Order: sequence, then C-alpha cells, then structure tokens
Amino acid sequence: MGKLKIYPALFLLAGLSFLLFLFLFFTNRNQLSGLSIIATFICLALGFRGFDYLKQFSYTTMIFAAVSSALYYPGLFLEWQGYKLSGLITPLIQLIMFGMGTSMSIGDFYTVIKSPKGVFIGVASQFIIMPSLGFLLANVSGFSPEIAAGIVLIGCSPSGLASNVMSFLAKANLALSITITSITTLLAPFVTPLLMKLLAGEMVDINIMNMMWDISKMILLPIGAGLVFNKLLAGRSEWLNKTMPVVSMVGIALIIVVITAAGRDSLLNIGPLLVLLVLIHNLSGYFLGYWSGRLFKMDERDCRTIAIEVGMQNGGLASGIAKGMGKIATVGLAAAVFGPLMNISGSILASYWHRKSL
Repeated sequence: MGKLKIYPALFLLAGLSFLLFLFLFFTNRNQLSGLSIIATFICLALGFRGFDYLKQFSYTTMIFAAVSSALYYPGLFLEWQGYKLSGLITPLIQLIMFGMGTSMSIGDFYTVIKSPKGVFIGVASQFIIMPSLGFLLANVSGFSPEIAAGIVLIGCSPSGLASNVMSFLAKANLALSITITSITTLLAPFVTPLLMKLLAGEMVDINIMNMMWDISKMILLPIGAGLVFNKLLAGRSEWLNKTMPVVSMVGIALIIVVITAAGRDSLLNIGPLLVLLVLIHNLSGYFLGYWSGRLFKMDERDCRTIAIEVGMQNGGLASGIAKGMGKIATVGLAAAVFGPLMNISGSILASYWHRKSL
C-alpha cells in the first residue's frame, strides 16, 4: 500500500517543482530554475513507473531531464578532466550495436525468405520516404547548410532498436520489424553515404569512403562480433540479454546529452523550428510508411510494422556519423532532437494500436 501512495506523491512533487521553475524562470534565476525543471522531469519519470499505462513514458521523461541538464549546465557534459566527452559517442554506439548482434542469429534472416514482400517494401520505404522528406524539410527550413544537412542525415539513417519495442507494444509483426531493422542497419554503411552525397552534397562536404568506413566501424564490426558471441555461447548468455537493453538505453541517453551540450547555443537559437520540422519528419514517416504497406495490400499488422520502422530512425547512429564528420554541434543537432520526440510519438502510437483491434 505504501508503494501505491508514493506515486501520486511524486506527481505532486513534480507539480510543485514545475511551479517553482516558473517562478524562478520569470524572475531570471536561471541556474536555480534549471534544477527545478530537472527535478520536475525526474519526479514525473519515477511517478510514471507506478502505472502500467504510463510506464512506457518513464525513459523518455528521464531523457528530458538529461537534456535539460545539458541545456542549463553544458560544461558538465563537454569535458571531464581534459577528456572531451564527445569521444564517447562512437564507443557507445559500438556497444549498442554489439548488443543488437548478441540478440540476433543467422536464423533471424530466414524471415526474408519466408516473407520477402514485407521486407522489401519495408526496406525500400525506409530508404525512399525518410531521405526524401528530410531533403524537402531541409530545403524549406532556412537553416544554415550544416544544420539543414543534419535533417537529411536523420532521414538517411536506418531504423533503430526502439522500433522493435514499439512494434511489440503495437501488436505489429515483431519478426518483420526485427528483420527490417537488421537489414536497413546492415545496408546503412553503403546506402547512407550515397544518399547523403546525393541529397546533402551541396549543403556539406561528404566523403563517401570515409563515411562508409565510419559507419562500418559502428555497425558491421560490432554486430558481427555480437553474432559470433551469441553463436559461441548458444543460450548461455541470458544475463547479457537482460543487461544489454539497459546498457543501450543509458548509452542513447548519454549520446543525446553530449550532443545537446555541444550544440546548446545553436539549439537555443533555432530550437522551436527545429523541433517542429523534426516532428513533421517523424509523423510523416509513420503516415507514409503505413500507407505504403496499404498500397501493396499488406495486412494491418504488417502496415503497422512498416509505419513504425519508417518513422523511427537510429538517432544514435546519425550522431556518430556527425561526430565522424567533425560537426557534432551542427549536423548532429537534428538527431539529438529526433530521438526523444520519436520515443514520445512512438509510445503514443503504439498505445493507440495496442488498444485497437486488428
């Protein structure tokens, strides 16, 4: 009974913290207002844990707490004892991709043989719809070339691990989701640089070979190592299967925080418009992905799967690519915004579909 009383109390604390934030903000006490808004998000995230319907929003709310920390106190996330924290981005992505590899086996790809239509439509939609939308939005944004190129980059990235979780919650085709994610991820070292050169070559200098190598280091090598690890242990790595999702969530949060801190000044100047364009990109991906499945007469479960796969991108990988280009504070901004937004929109969409009969 005590636990049940804690969660409403946390919501009350969140409300009081938010009122304190408003008071401190409008009286120009910025440093203290930062602490109060961070406390607001932390209390909300903990409160959400007490309700099954809200539990899925807990992680995203903690991301907002972390992002708020980076916006108010960026110095904490730029450097530590002389070490630039942006150097953590590539190793964190490699760790996440290794975890993805440990959860896969060669047998997962048999789905391609069993259901080639769904996989082909999903992969083709991913690499046609989102890059095209990114190119369109970047060109109407009015942003500087490097920040605009970041919108194209998030569109040219493959789908991410979060899409598999949302497909499960939405009662979609989880096997198809995992297969599309795996294939788009493995194709990314070759497809993403070519799309970036074609669509963003005039915005920012794109070295195709360097980008291919950077993405290969972040994807192919760690996933390959994960597959080998899974094969050698063959069912004896249950502890790893439980640990890696948590490690992945922490890794993604750290990546977003570091990028937010690095691009803080630019984000404060263009923030609202960038959020709007990224949200349009994300929601349009869901809509067009769903109807691309409908166009080819796929069933409801597969249409939901393709919608989620197309709308949810691998923001971590896009951040790593921006880091490899040496432009994390500009090209990496769209990816930092896209991640939290897609988790919110994806959770809402998955909850809606979960309650709606197939």
